[in-house]
Amino acid sequence: GPGAGQPVRLAQAAPSADAQISRTPEGGGTMRGPVTNLPLPRYVSLKGGEGNARRGPSLSHRIDWVFRHAGMPLRVVAEFGHWRRVEDKDGAGGWIHYALLSGVRTALVVEDMAELRARPNMEADVVARAEAGAIVRLGECNPDWCRISGGGERGWVPKSAIWGVDPGEVRD
Repeated sequence: GPGAGQPVRLAQAAPSADAQISRTPEGGGTMRGPVTNLPLPRYVSLKGGEGNARRGPSLSHRIDWVFRHAGMPLRVVAEFGHWRRVEDKDGAGGWIHYALLSGVRTALVVEDMAELRARPNMEADVVARAEAGAIVRLGECNPDWCRISGGGERGWVPKSAIWGVDPGEVRD
């Protein structure tokens, strides 16, 4: 049937297994995209409410997957011309036209009722909670925590509560 050619998603049990082999702090080991010269892999977000992910980097390839959530974080793993190969948290995706992607950084809450705290430590006051599946704006990050915002709320969460940022990534 049509689903017979689906690749086996070995990464599902440990979506961040490959992220653990992270780049050196100086960026010495960073792979760079042949088109943009930006680091690979890197995170972007879906610009509009819908984006077709294709089997290959052209409009003639069939659509394998449709992303339907504006702002959804996606991981760019390859580039070719105007196309970027992206994956979601579960490793699903394909080639998507660069015009459908934004450099705005977002994150997906993966922990249910994740606690947003006033400061980046477990003793700080809980100021809000976020449901699993919520798409939030990503702010500054230290090695273990990120500041997120959404729905009028903002606060700090441990990186383990979200997807869309590398384990060692620091953002100002």
